[in-house]
Amino acid sequence: MLCSTSTTTRIRFISTTKRLLTAPLSSLLRFFSISTTLPNKPIIHKPLFTTLTPSLYFTLRRTDHTMASASNPQSIHDFTVKDAKGNDVNLGDYKGKVLIIVNVASQCGLTNSNYTELSQLYEKYKSKGLEILAFPCNQFGAQEPGSVEEIQNFVCTRFKAEFPVFDKVDVNGATAAPIYKYLKSSKGGLFGDGIKWNFSKFLVDKNGNVVDRYAPTTSPLSIEKDLLKLLDA
Repeated sequence: MLCSTSTTTRIRFISTTKRLLTAPLSSLLRFFSISTTLPNKPIIHKPLFTTLTPSLYFTLRRTDHTMASASNPQSIHDFTVKDAKGNDVNLGDYKGKVLIIVNVASQCGLTNSNYTELSQLYEKYKSKGLEILAFPCNQFGAQEPGSVEEIQNFVCTRFKAEFPVFDKVDVNGATAAPIYKYLKSSKGGLFGDGIKWNFSKFLVDKNGNVVDRYAPTTSPLSIEKDLLKLLDA
């Protein structure tokens, strides 16, 4: 959106915007010209871009998918995610809480041990400020094929887990959820930034900073000491 221009200017450009966004600079300069007739002087042509602000010039050169200003998150608290019912959840609501963020699956060999130990940690430290945010993901061996409702029923029935399970997400690739792009950029893994498997875990402090990252095979109970340091901080 050309936020810095007047309504008249926006109307002037709207019919040609799609073609111009991808046009070469030379074509743009030829197309956008203003002809001004002065008394007793020849017609002169001024490039329209001489009358535009740098910000508007740059906007015209951008492609459709980058028209909106890119967000620049400073912490986990800057993100909004979807809960299991599709409602927005502002992670800023978790300010002052220590978080374990984990991608979960119901049919993985790590399911039983991770859900059991995560539930134990939550039960033990919820009153001290721990929250566990579980994001179902079906990218690893298609081991989370069910609907969000089926996943919630599985978690509640089998493990009596009380921590929130959010909407299904992708954690790798072009379709990765923004929160996972941020997590991976904040704490890379041993063999690259990509999430390796189900139950990769991120530890986040009370200010929303990503403090540590743990492999899928790392037992939740084994990170208890790291967790306590943040809870006591």
